Amino acid sequence: MASSAYIAASANRFNHVADSSDEGLVAFGTSKFVSLWTVDNEYDYGVSQTLPGHGGAVTCWSLVRTIQAHSKPISAVTLFRDTLVTGASDSLVKVWEIGHDEKGILLEEKQTLSLQKRYPLTLALGLLPQSSVYVLAIGGTNTDVQLWLRSDDTFVQNAKLAGHEDWIRALDFHQVDEIQPLVLASGSQDGNIRLWNIEPIVSAVPSAELDSPGDDLLDAFEASLAEVAEGEEGGRQISLKRHVLTTKSSAGGTQQYSVTFDALLVGHEAGITSLKWRPSTQGSSPALLSTSTDSSVILWAPSSALSHMENGPSLWINYQRFGDVGGQRLGGFVGGLWGSSGGRLLAWGWSGGWRHWKCLDPSKGPGSEVWNEVGAITGHSGPVRGLDWSPNGDYLISTGLDQTTRIHGGIPVSDPSAAPSWHELSRPQIHGYDLLNVVFIDSLKFASIADEKVVRVFEAPRSFVEVLENLKVSQFSEEQHQRPAGASVPALGLSNKAVGDGSHQALSIWELDVSRRPFEGELASSTLWPEAEKIFGHGYESITLGISNSRRFIATACKSTNAEHAVVRIYDTQLFRSFGHPLAGHVLTVTRIAFSPDDKLALTVSRDRTWRLFELQNDTGFVPVAADKSHGRIIWDCAWAPEGDFFATASRDKTVKIWQRSADGNASWSAVETIKTPEAATAVAISSTGSQRRRLAVGLENGHILVYSCPVNNAREWKLESTVDSRVAHVDHIHRLSWRPKTGGGSTQLASCSDDGTLRILNVQFDTDQTYPGN
Repeated sequence: MASSAYIAASANRFNHVADSSDEGLVAFGTSKFVSLWTVDNEYDYGVSQTLPGHGGAVTCWSLVRTIQAHSKPISAVTLFRDTLVTGASDSLVKVWEIGHDEKGILLEEKQTLSLQKRYPLTLALGLLPQSSVYVLAIGGTNTDVQLWLRSDDTFVQNAKLAGHEDWIRALDFHQVDEIQPLVLASGSQDGNIRLWNIEPIVSAVPSAELDSPGDDLLDAFEASLAEVAEGEEGGRQISLKRHVLTTKSSAGGTQQYSVTFDALLVGHEAGITSLKWRPSTQGSSPALLSTSTDSSVILWAPSSALSHMENGPSLWINYQRFGDVGGQRLGGFVGGLWGSSGGRLLAWGWSGGWRHWKCLDPSKGPGSEVWNEVGAITGHSGPVRGLDWSPNGDYLISTGLDQTTRIHGGIPVSDPSAAPSWHELSRPQIHGYDLLNVVFIDSLKFASIADEKVVRVFEAPRSFVEVLENLKVSQFSEEQHQRPAGASVPALGLSNKAVGDGSHQALSIWELDVSRRPFEGELASSTLWPEAEKIFGHGYESITLGISNSRRFIATACKSTNAEHAVVRIYDTQLFRSFGHPLAGHVLTVTRIAFSPDDKLALTVSRDRTWRLFELQNDTGFVPVAADKSHGRIIWDCAWAPEGDFFATASRDKTVKIWQRSADGNASWSAVETIKTPEAATAVAISSTGSQRRRLAVGLENGHILVYSCPVNNAREWKLESTVDSRVAHVDHIHRLSWRPKTGGGSTQLASCSDDGTLRILNVQFDTDQTYPGN
């Protein structure tokens, strides 16, 4: 059986992609998954589970049943009681009623609203004050907020609220109790937030008098506000006109409601991406959370709540501001929400990473609240293509098409019997090209390749060493502490440069609080590693990277359509110079390179459906000794057994072949076993289980992982021990598998990465396994 020890997952780039419960459970879309994260967990284990099922990226969620709701991607969703409303880029808004049948939850389509070639971007649903009438607010690719009322089970458009100057991106209703007005908050790409009050018209005013001369005067006043001379500041419309909503009353007559503009909240410097009212509690004051592409999160409250004054006019004030000022502004914040009944704030950014703030005492009210940032979860925001364990297995490095390299480590918790809490601890490389693979040269040095012709080598700064030691993730010698404090990228440069030397403190901007794990803002700016070397040699963009078990050699290959460029180049890791001649023989791109445990053999597999074996001779270079073309399709991956007596190849032809040297002792190798898989085999890794059985993990194109085992002395008898499906594993092409190194063998933790954008560490346990320390 297999269980998750760690899931690195980021939030999709949509503002409705997450929601939270009062109990502290946060659910958000990650690629094609819905991820679950419990923020109130004592040890903060991050994402605990991913729910598969979607065939595309999750944009908004409220999963009650899987149905084909729209012909084009869904862009907005809102749920209130038994009514679900969805909006999509087919310019339709659909209303659904939630019921139950013998199969469970039932969704019945009740109505379809057409927006006439306008796309809905946000929806909000609530109840009119002192009524059971539903009100639906729709915002989209125009500047008006549409209000629809449900009468006789049918929504009818009643009003359009004008004032915003750009698309409407966020809507949210708030009502303290049935007596108070219903407040609608609307946020736009114009950077402004507007509050609208909806309340019943108590007096029996004839309908002819509702459009009184006073409203005509207001219309003239609003028109004068819009007349701004060329070059002058302004242009924001202040609409004071009262809109009237009419609906049927419970007594059989009609009931009218007024909608009036109440406040204009100005504080963000760029477009609003999300709005959330704080969950109401008895006697609590209203508070509004807003996020923006200006990289800020603002909390708004009426001045009466801040000064504890009950009488007099109340202005809305931004009483708390979080995020970055003049810092990382790429996309800013995409969305935000309240957690734990208003005691926590959570926001996710353009790259999918989360920021998390906790209120020390929410009961004190907005005027006395103290907020502190705490750790959150992170993950790649695109397909993850490469991973590698540090030599001693203390931490893991990953790289992906989001152009970042990330290091993850397990932090011991206070309970010695509990599993460590895994988190991202460093983001050493933020590149301008898609990153494809990465390997550790030693515990504080790694090499990576991207969609370019260069291999780049990085060395850890002192801040990384101190963070890992203080968090008890790993231990380093005194000599390993003597290194630059950090790294930065010059304004006009492309390479990470060292900041500070080994004996002096770095500039304060690069100082990290090494007593805790870095937050998302620090990971994105202050955990870079200095670049130590560049290695050139290939004529086309790099495609794969391998390293020998002794860490003496690294091997690279590039994209190729002919034999001239389908070569493998080997470099020593001391001087980073070419070692021997390029390894020729393939005619198409080499997809993977693996060295035997004693480093005497180099195995390569290719798109040309062949594998080739090269042997080290006289310590001067590698020469070809064997080759085979038994696979019918591209060979994606290869791996050696830790004992070096056999290797495995994984192919798109849905087979994994086991190869052993011929019994006569010559250089030929033959397939002793062919394992058939239900889908194309894309990744493979082999681990010894000590004195009992050896284990083979196979990653498939559909994201599943198969685990086989064989006796230590017989590589011909493979038994399927476990199938890890998408409930625990992945839902897309698996690129790499790697067993965690362990002294004496017998690793039971398996790292995997996939096109689905997640990195995972799985605990793989059988009845015969011993407990792995640190699981």
